[in-house]
Amino acid sequence: MMMRLSHFDFLAPATIEEAVGLLQSKGADARLMAGGTDLLMKIKLGAIKPGFIISLKKIGGLDQISFDPTTGLTIGATALLADVADHPDILKHYPTVAQAARGTANVQVRNMGTVIGNLCNASPASDNAPTLLAMEAVLHIAGPEGKRKLPLDQFFKGPGMTALKPSEIVTAVGVPVLPPNAGTAYISLSARGKLDCTAVGAAVMVTMSGDVCKDIRLFVASCGPTPLRAVKAEEIIRGKQISDDLLAQAGSQASQESRPITDLRASGEYRTKMISVLTERVITEASKKARG
Repeated sequence: MMMRLSHFDFLAPATIEEAVGLLQSKGADARLMAGGTDLLMKIKLGAIKPGFIISLKKIGGLDQISFDPTTGLTIGATALLADVADHPDILKHYPTVAQAARGTANVQVRNMGTVIGNLCNASPASDNAPTLLAMEAVLHIAGPEGKRKLPLDQFFKGPGMTALKPSEIVTAVGVPVLPPNAGTAYISLSARGKLDCTAVGAAVMVTMSGDVCKDIRLFVASCGPTPLRAVKAEEIIRGKQISDDLLAQAGSQASQESRPITDLRASGEYRTKMISVLTERVITEASKKARG
């Protein structure tokens, strides 16, 4: 049976200020749309019935992707996942960001969906969040009180919940220039390849000095209400020479720090086991990249 969209008014502001004003005037009856892949499906399923859809597509500059060797990478709110996956600067300087975008859903979704939309959906299974969190990404936000920046690791508050204030809009995500001798990696697993949401995933950034890990940021996906940072697992690796024994300890600790549930995508037991495996793999991969 064909699913039909409920009735709504479609609004297409030309500026961020106009979009913020529309959010203020329409209130809880309005929803923002960047790519629309998650939003339109929720409407089709009857999960939400907004009276107004405010599209960001006509706002100039929001589809831009830029790289500066001093300040880093900026991905605008309407930049498509497909464009992020293929952007030459991202492939050169942030290949794991490109990998995560390329691994999101399928080609149809990547040609419509956006990185910012994926983040704002606040799914614990997001492919893009763990990698950006590991790289200390920062969100650029505009709202009634002006502009502000928010570290991505302060953004997620629970499934579908974020730290955005009323009538605020995420306009871009910024990723700093990676430290010298840094390497990143992301691995995810799902039941039917990339047709399904991620069942379990891990992302990491390590900074090396020879065989010693100077610093590490490790995040796991689909194992809690938000992407989770495995702080105690990091402590096992940080400041030490990476060895098979330390990797096994870190993997076990990351499993203990996660809070997996059993759902249609995977059992809690499977997720717990795989977090240990993926933690070892991503740290190994990232440390090899860091050493060149």
